Amino acid sequence: MTLPARDRLLVIGAVVVPLLAWASAFLVIRALAGAFDPGSLTLGRLAVAAVVLGGVQLARGGWVRPTRREWLLLGAFGLSWFLIYNLALNAAEHELDAGTAALLVNVAPLIVALVAGGLLGEGFPRWLMVGALVAFGGVALIGAATATGALSVTGVLLALLAAVTYAIAVLLQKPLLRRLPGLQMTFIGVAIGTVGSLPWAGPLVAQVGAATAAEIAGVAYLGVVPTAIAFLAWAYALSRMPAGRLITTTYLVPVLATAAAWPLLGEVPPPLALIGGLVCLVGVALTRLPDRALSRRPAPAATAAPRR
Repeated sequence: MTLPARDRLLVIGAVVVPLLAWASAFLVIRALAGAFDPGSLTLGRLAVAAVVLGGVQLARGGWVRPTRREWLLLGAFGLSWFLIYNLALNAAEHELDAGTAALLVNVAPLIVALVAGGLLGEGFPRWLMVGALVAFGGVALIGAATATGALSVTGVLLALLAAVTYAIAVLLQKPLLRRLPGLQMTFIGVAIGTVGSLPWAGPLVAQVGAATAAEIAGVAYLGVVPTAIAFLAWAYALSRMPAGRLITTTYLVPVLATAAAWPLLGEVPPPLALIGGLVCLVGVALTRLPDRALSRRPAPAATAAPRR
């Protein structure tokens, strides 16, 4: 990144915040599984985030009128990440163990790195590709260590749906951030996801009535921290970093979640999961190494290389 030192620190902070917040979300969602079904939890989380982001948007102002094309992209962004992704992932974790679900969903960073290299003109830096594959291998080790052996075709399809919608949403964000403020884009996306999850309003009201104060606070936490704050920070980082490089950092989320579950939930990770976590760390570190894009190097004018 060719940014001033202060801006570079802000970008680093904007990368770290979502990683920590999304890792904590796995633990909270696991704790709330008995109190809220996937649809109700999605609506409760998004409704809280919409209120928080809407209040900040009103206070700050600075609304930029989206074009018709941007509205189409915003609609796809809100439906893919905030509605379909959440519903698919929550439902998948009712069919699959956490390790298998994490393995399948983490296909998304590879999809983004490849598509961003071609469609967004980010190229295919050697160390980004190598690091992404190494980090995915680490996730595979974590998945193998925590898998129970129970495999549901429905669960696999839902987890893959979550991965695809996750990748689509990240790729849609990048062009939107060229003109729209990150706050506005995130608020509109969350609002669209909230409206889409309104069919679960009845079950949510019933489950909130039966939930404890701690469980209700957990839903509020998911809306404020892993959704409102984390997605704002993510948008800030994405507007200043290549999508492929940024999304590979999310391979650290299962590592952080596994590490946090040890002291907080008493879930001691198997030795193979610890090895997988180390491999993930190595892979993400490799993606930070500087390198020129493999397929975006301009050929010299006098000796242009032939197409292959």
